[in-house]
Amino acid sequence: MSPTFGVAFGGGGARGLAHIHVIETLDELGIRPVVIAGSSIGAIMGAGMASGMTGREIGDYARSILGTRAQVASLMWKARPGSLAEMMRGGLRVGQFNVERILKAFLPPAVPKSFDALRIPLKVTATDYFGHKLAVFEDGDLHSALAASAAIPAVFRPVVRDGRMLIDGGIYNPVPFDLIEGDADITIAVDVVGAPSAAESRRPTSVDLMFGATQLMMQSIIANKLTQCQPDILIRPPVSRFRVLDFLKMNAVMAETASVKDELKRRIEAVLKSRRELQAH
Repeated sequence: MSPTFGVAFGGGGARGLAHIHVIETLDELGIRPVVIAGSSIGAIMGAGMASGMTGREIGDYARSILGTRAQVASLMWKARPGSLAEMMRGGLRVGQFNVERILKAFLPPAVPKSFDALRIPLKVTATDYFGHKLAVFEDGDLHSALAASAAIPAVFRPVVRDGRMLIDGGIYNPVPFDLIEGDADITIAVDVVGAPSAAESRRPTSVDLMFGATQLMMQSIIANKLTQCQPDILIRPPVSRFRVLDFLKMNAVMAETASVKDELKRRIEAVLKSRRELQAH
């Protein structure tokens, strides 16, 4: 009997476009996970896969909406507040876009509104801001869960669901492989958090520093979690030179991270070989 696989897709904004390579590789190997977990962009990519989309379909869709500034601007216009009253609700805050509206404009039609309609079980993380803890969604309304998971502070306004104020799932659990521990024989975790890069000569802006500090915090969380439990395979695409909102650089992200496909194939083969040898003894 073939071993089962679970996949945890991590958060990282535009760096998470590299998840498409992982999904394509699993498709090529004929591996269909029995469970998926995701944080932030990883939750969105995971939802695409859990909906039955192939890696190629997710990639083609992403290119169709991120191909040009004009296309992105058009979708952002669709996500604008429906009225002045809505825009002013809670006070006019610069840089706090309504992530639920934006996701509604950007999500592929294949992603259903409810967890129940998914083909593969999915666990979506968010951070309960006032509850000071991780929130995990695996049933009910899918779109609000994805919006909450992707609600990066200072970029998107929080999402209110079930009386809780929710922000970016990556704050508490950047790569949620622990949520699927024991749910599959082999767990694959994909970390696209990255780290501040000294490759650029210019001095970091205050915004760069804010996002960079968040990266360091997330890496600290991941390192600590790895001392407690470990996935069978941990993949870290080379994404550090990209910023969290570099979605218009999709082609560059995809080219830079293409090597993860061969790496993942090698790692999966090594794990399967090891399992076969153990069973032989």
